[in-house]
Amino acid sequence: MHSIALRPARPAVQDEIGPRRPGAIYQNVDGRFEVLALVTTPADAAQLLLRAAARWAVIVRDTLRPDGQPFAVGTVWTDSDYLIRPATDSSLYAPAA
Repeated sequence: MHSIALRPARPAVQDEIGPRRPGAIYQNVDGRFEVLALVTTPADAAQLLLRAAARWAVIVRDTLRPDGQPFAVGTVWTDSDYLIRPATDSSLYAPAA
């Protein structure tokens, strides 16, 4: 699999992403998710999410499922999401594998 290029997110995009950075764990009605990577290159995000208008994507793994496989999400951070553990890495972005 090829590496996905990353670039710093614009402020509006950062608001949409919320505190989801590599190493963070958050929960919502759909599950509890560990953030594996943050993709902020629109072309790469669009490819991952199969949406032409995507500006970013977060690659996560549902920690409540023992067989949870990584997948990409592009949902905006809302009041129904809450942070369980902040990102463990001091860097904002990690390369996607």
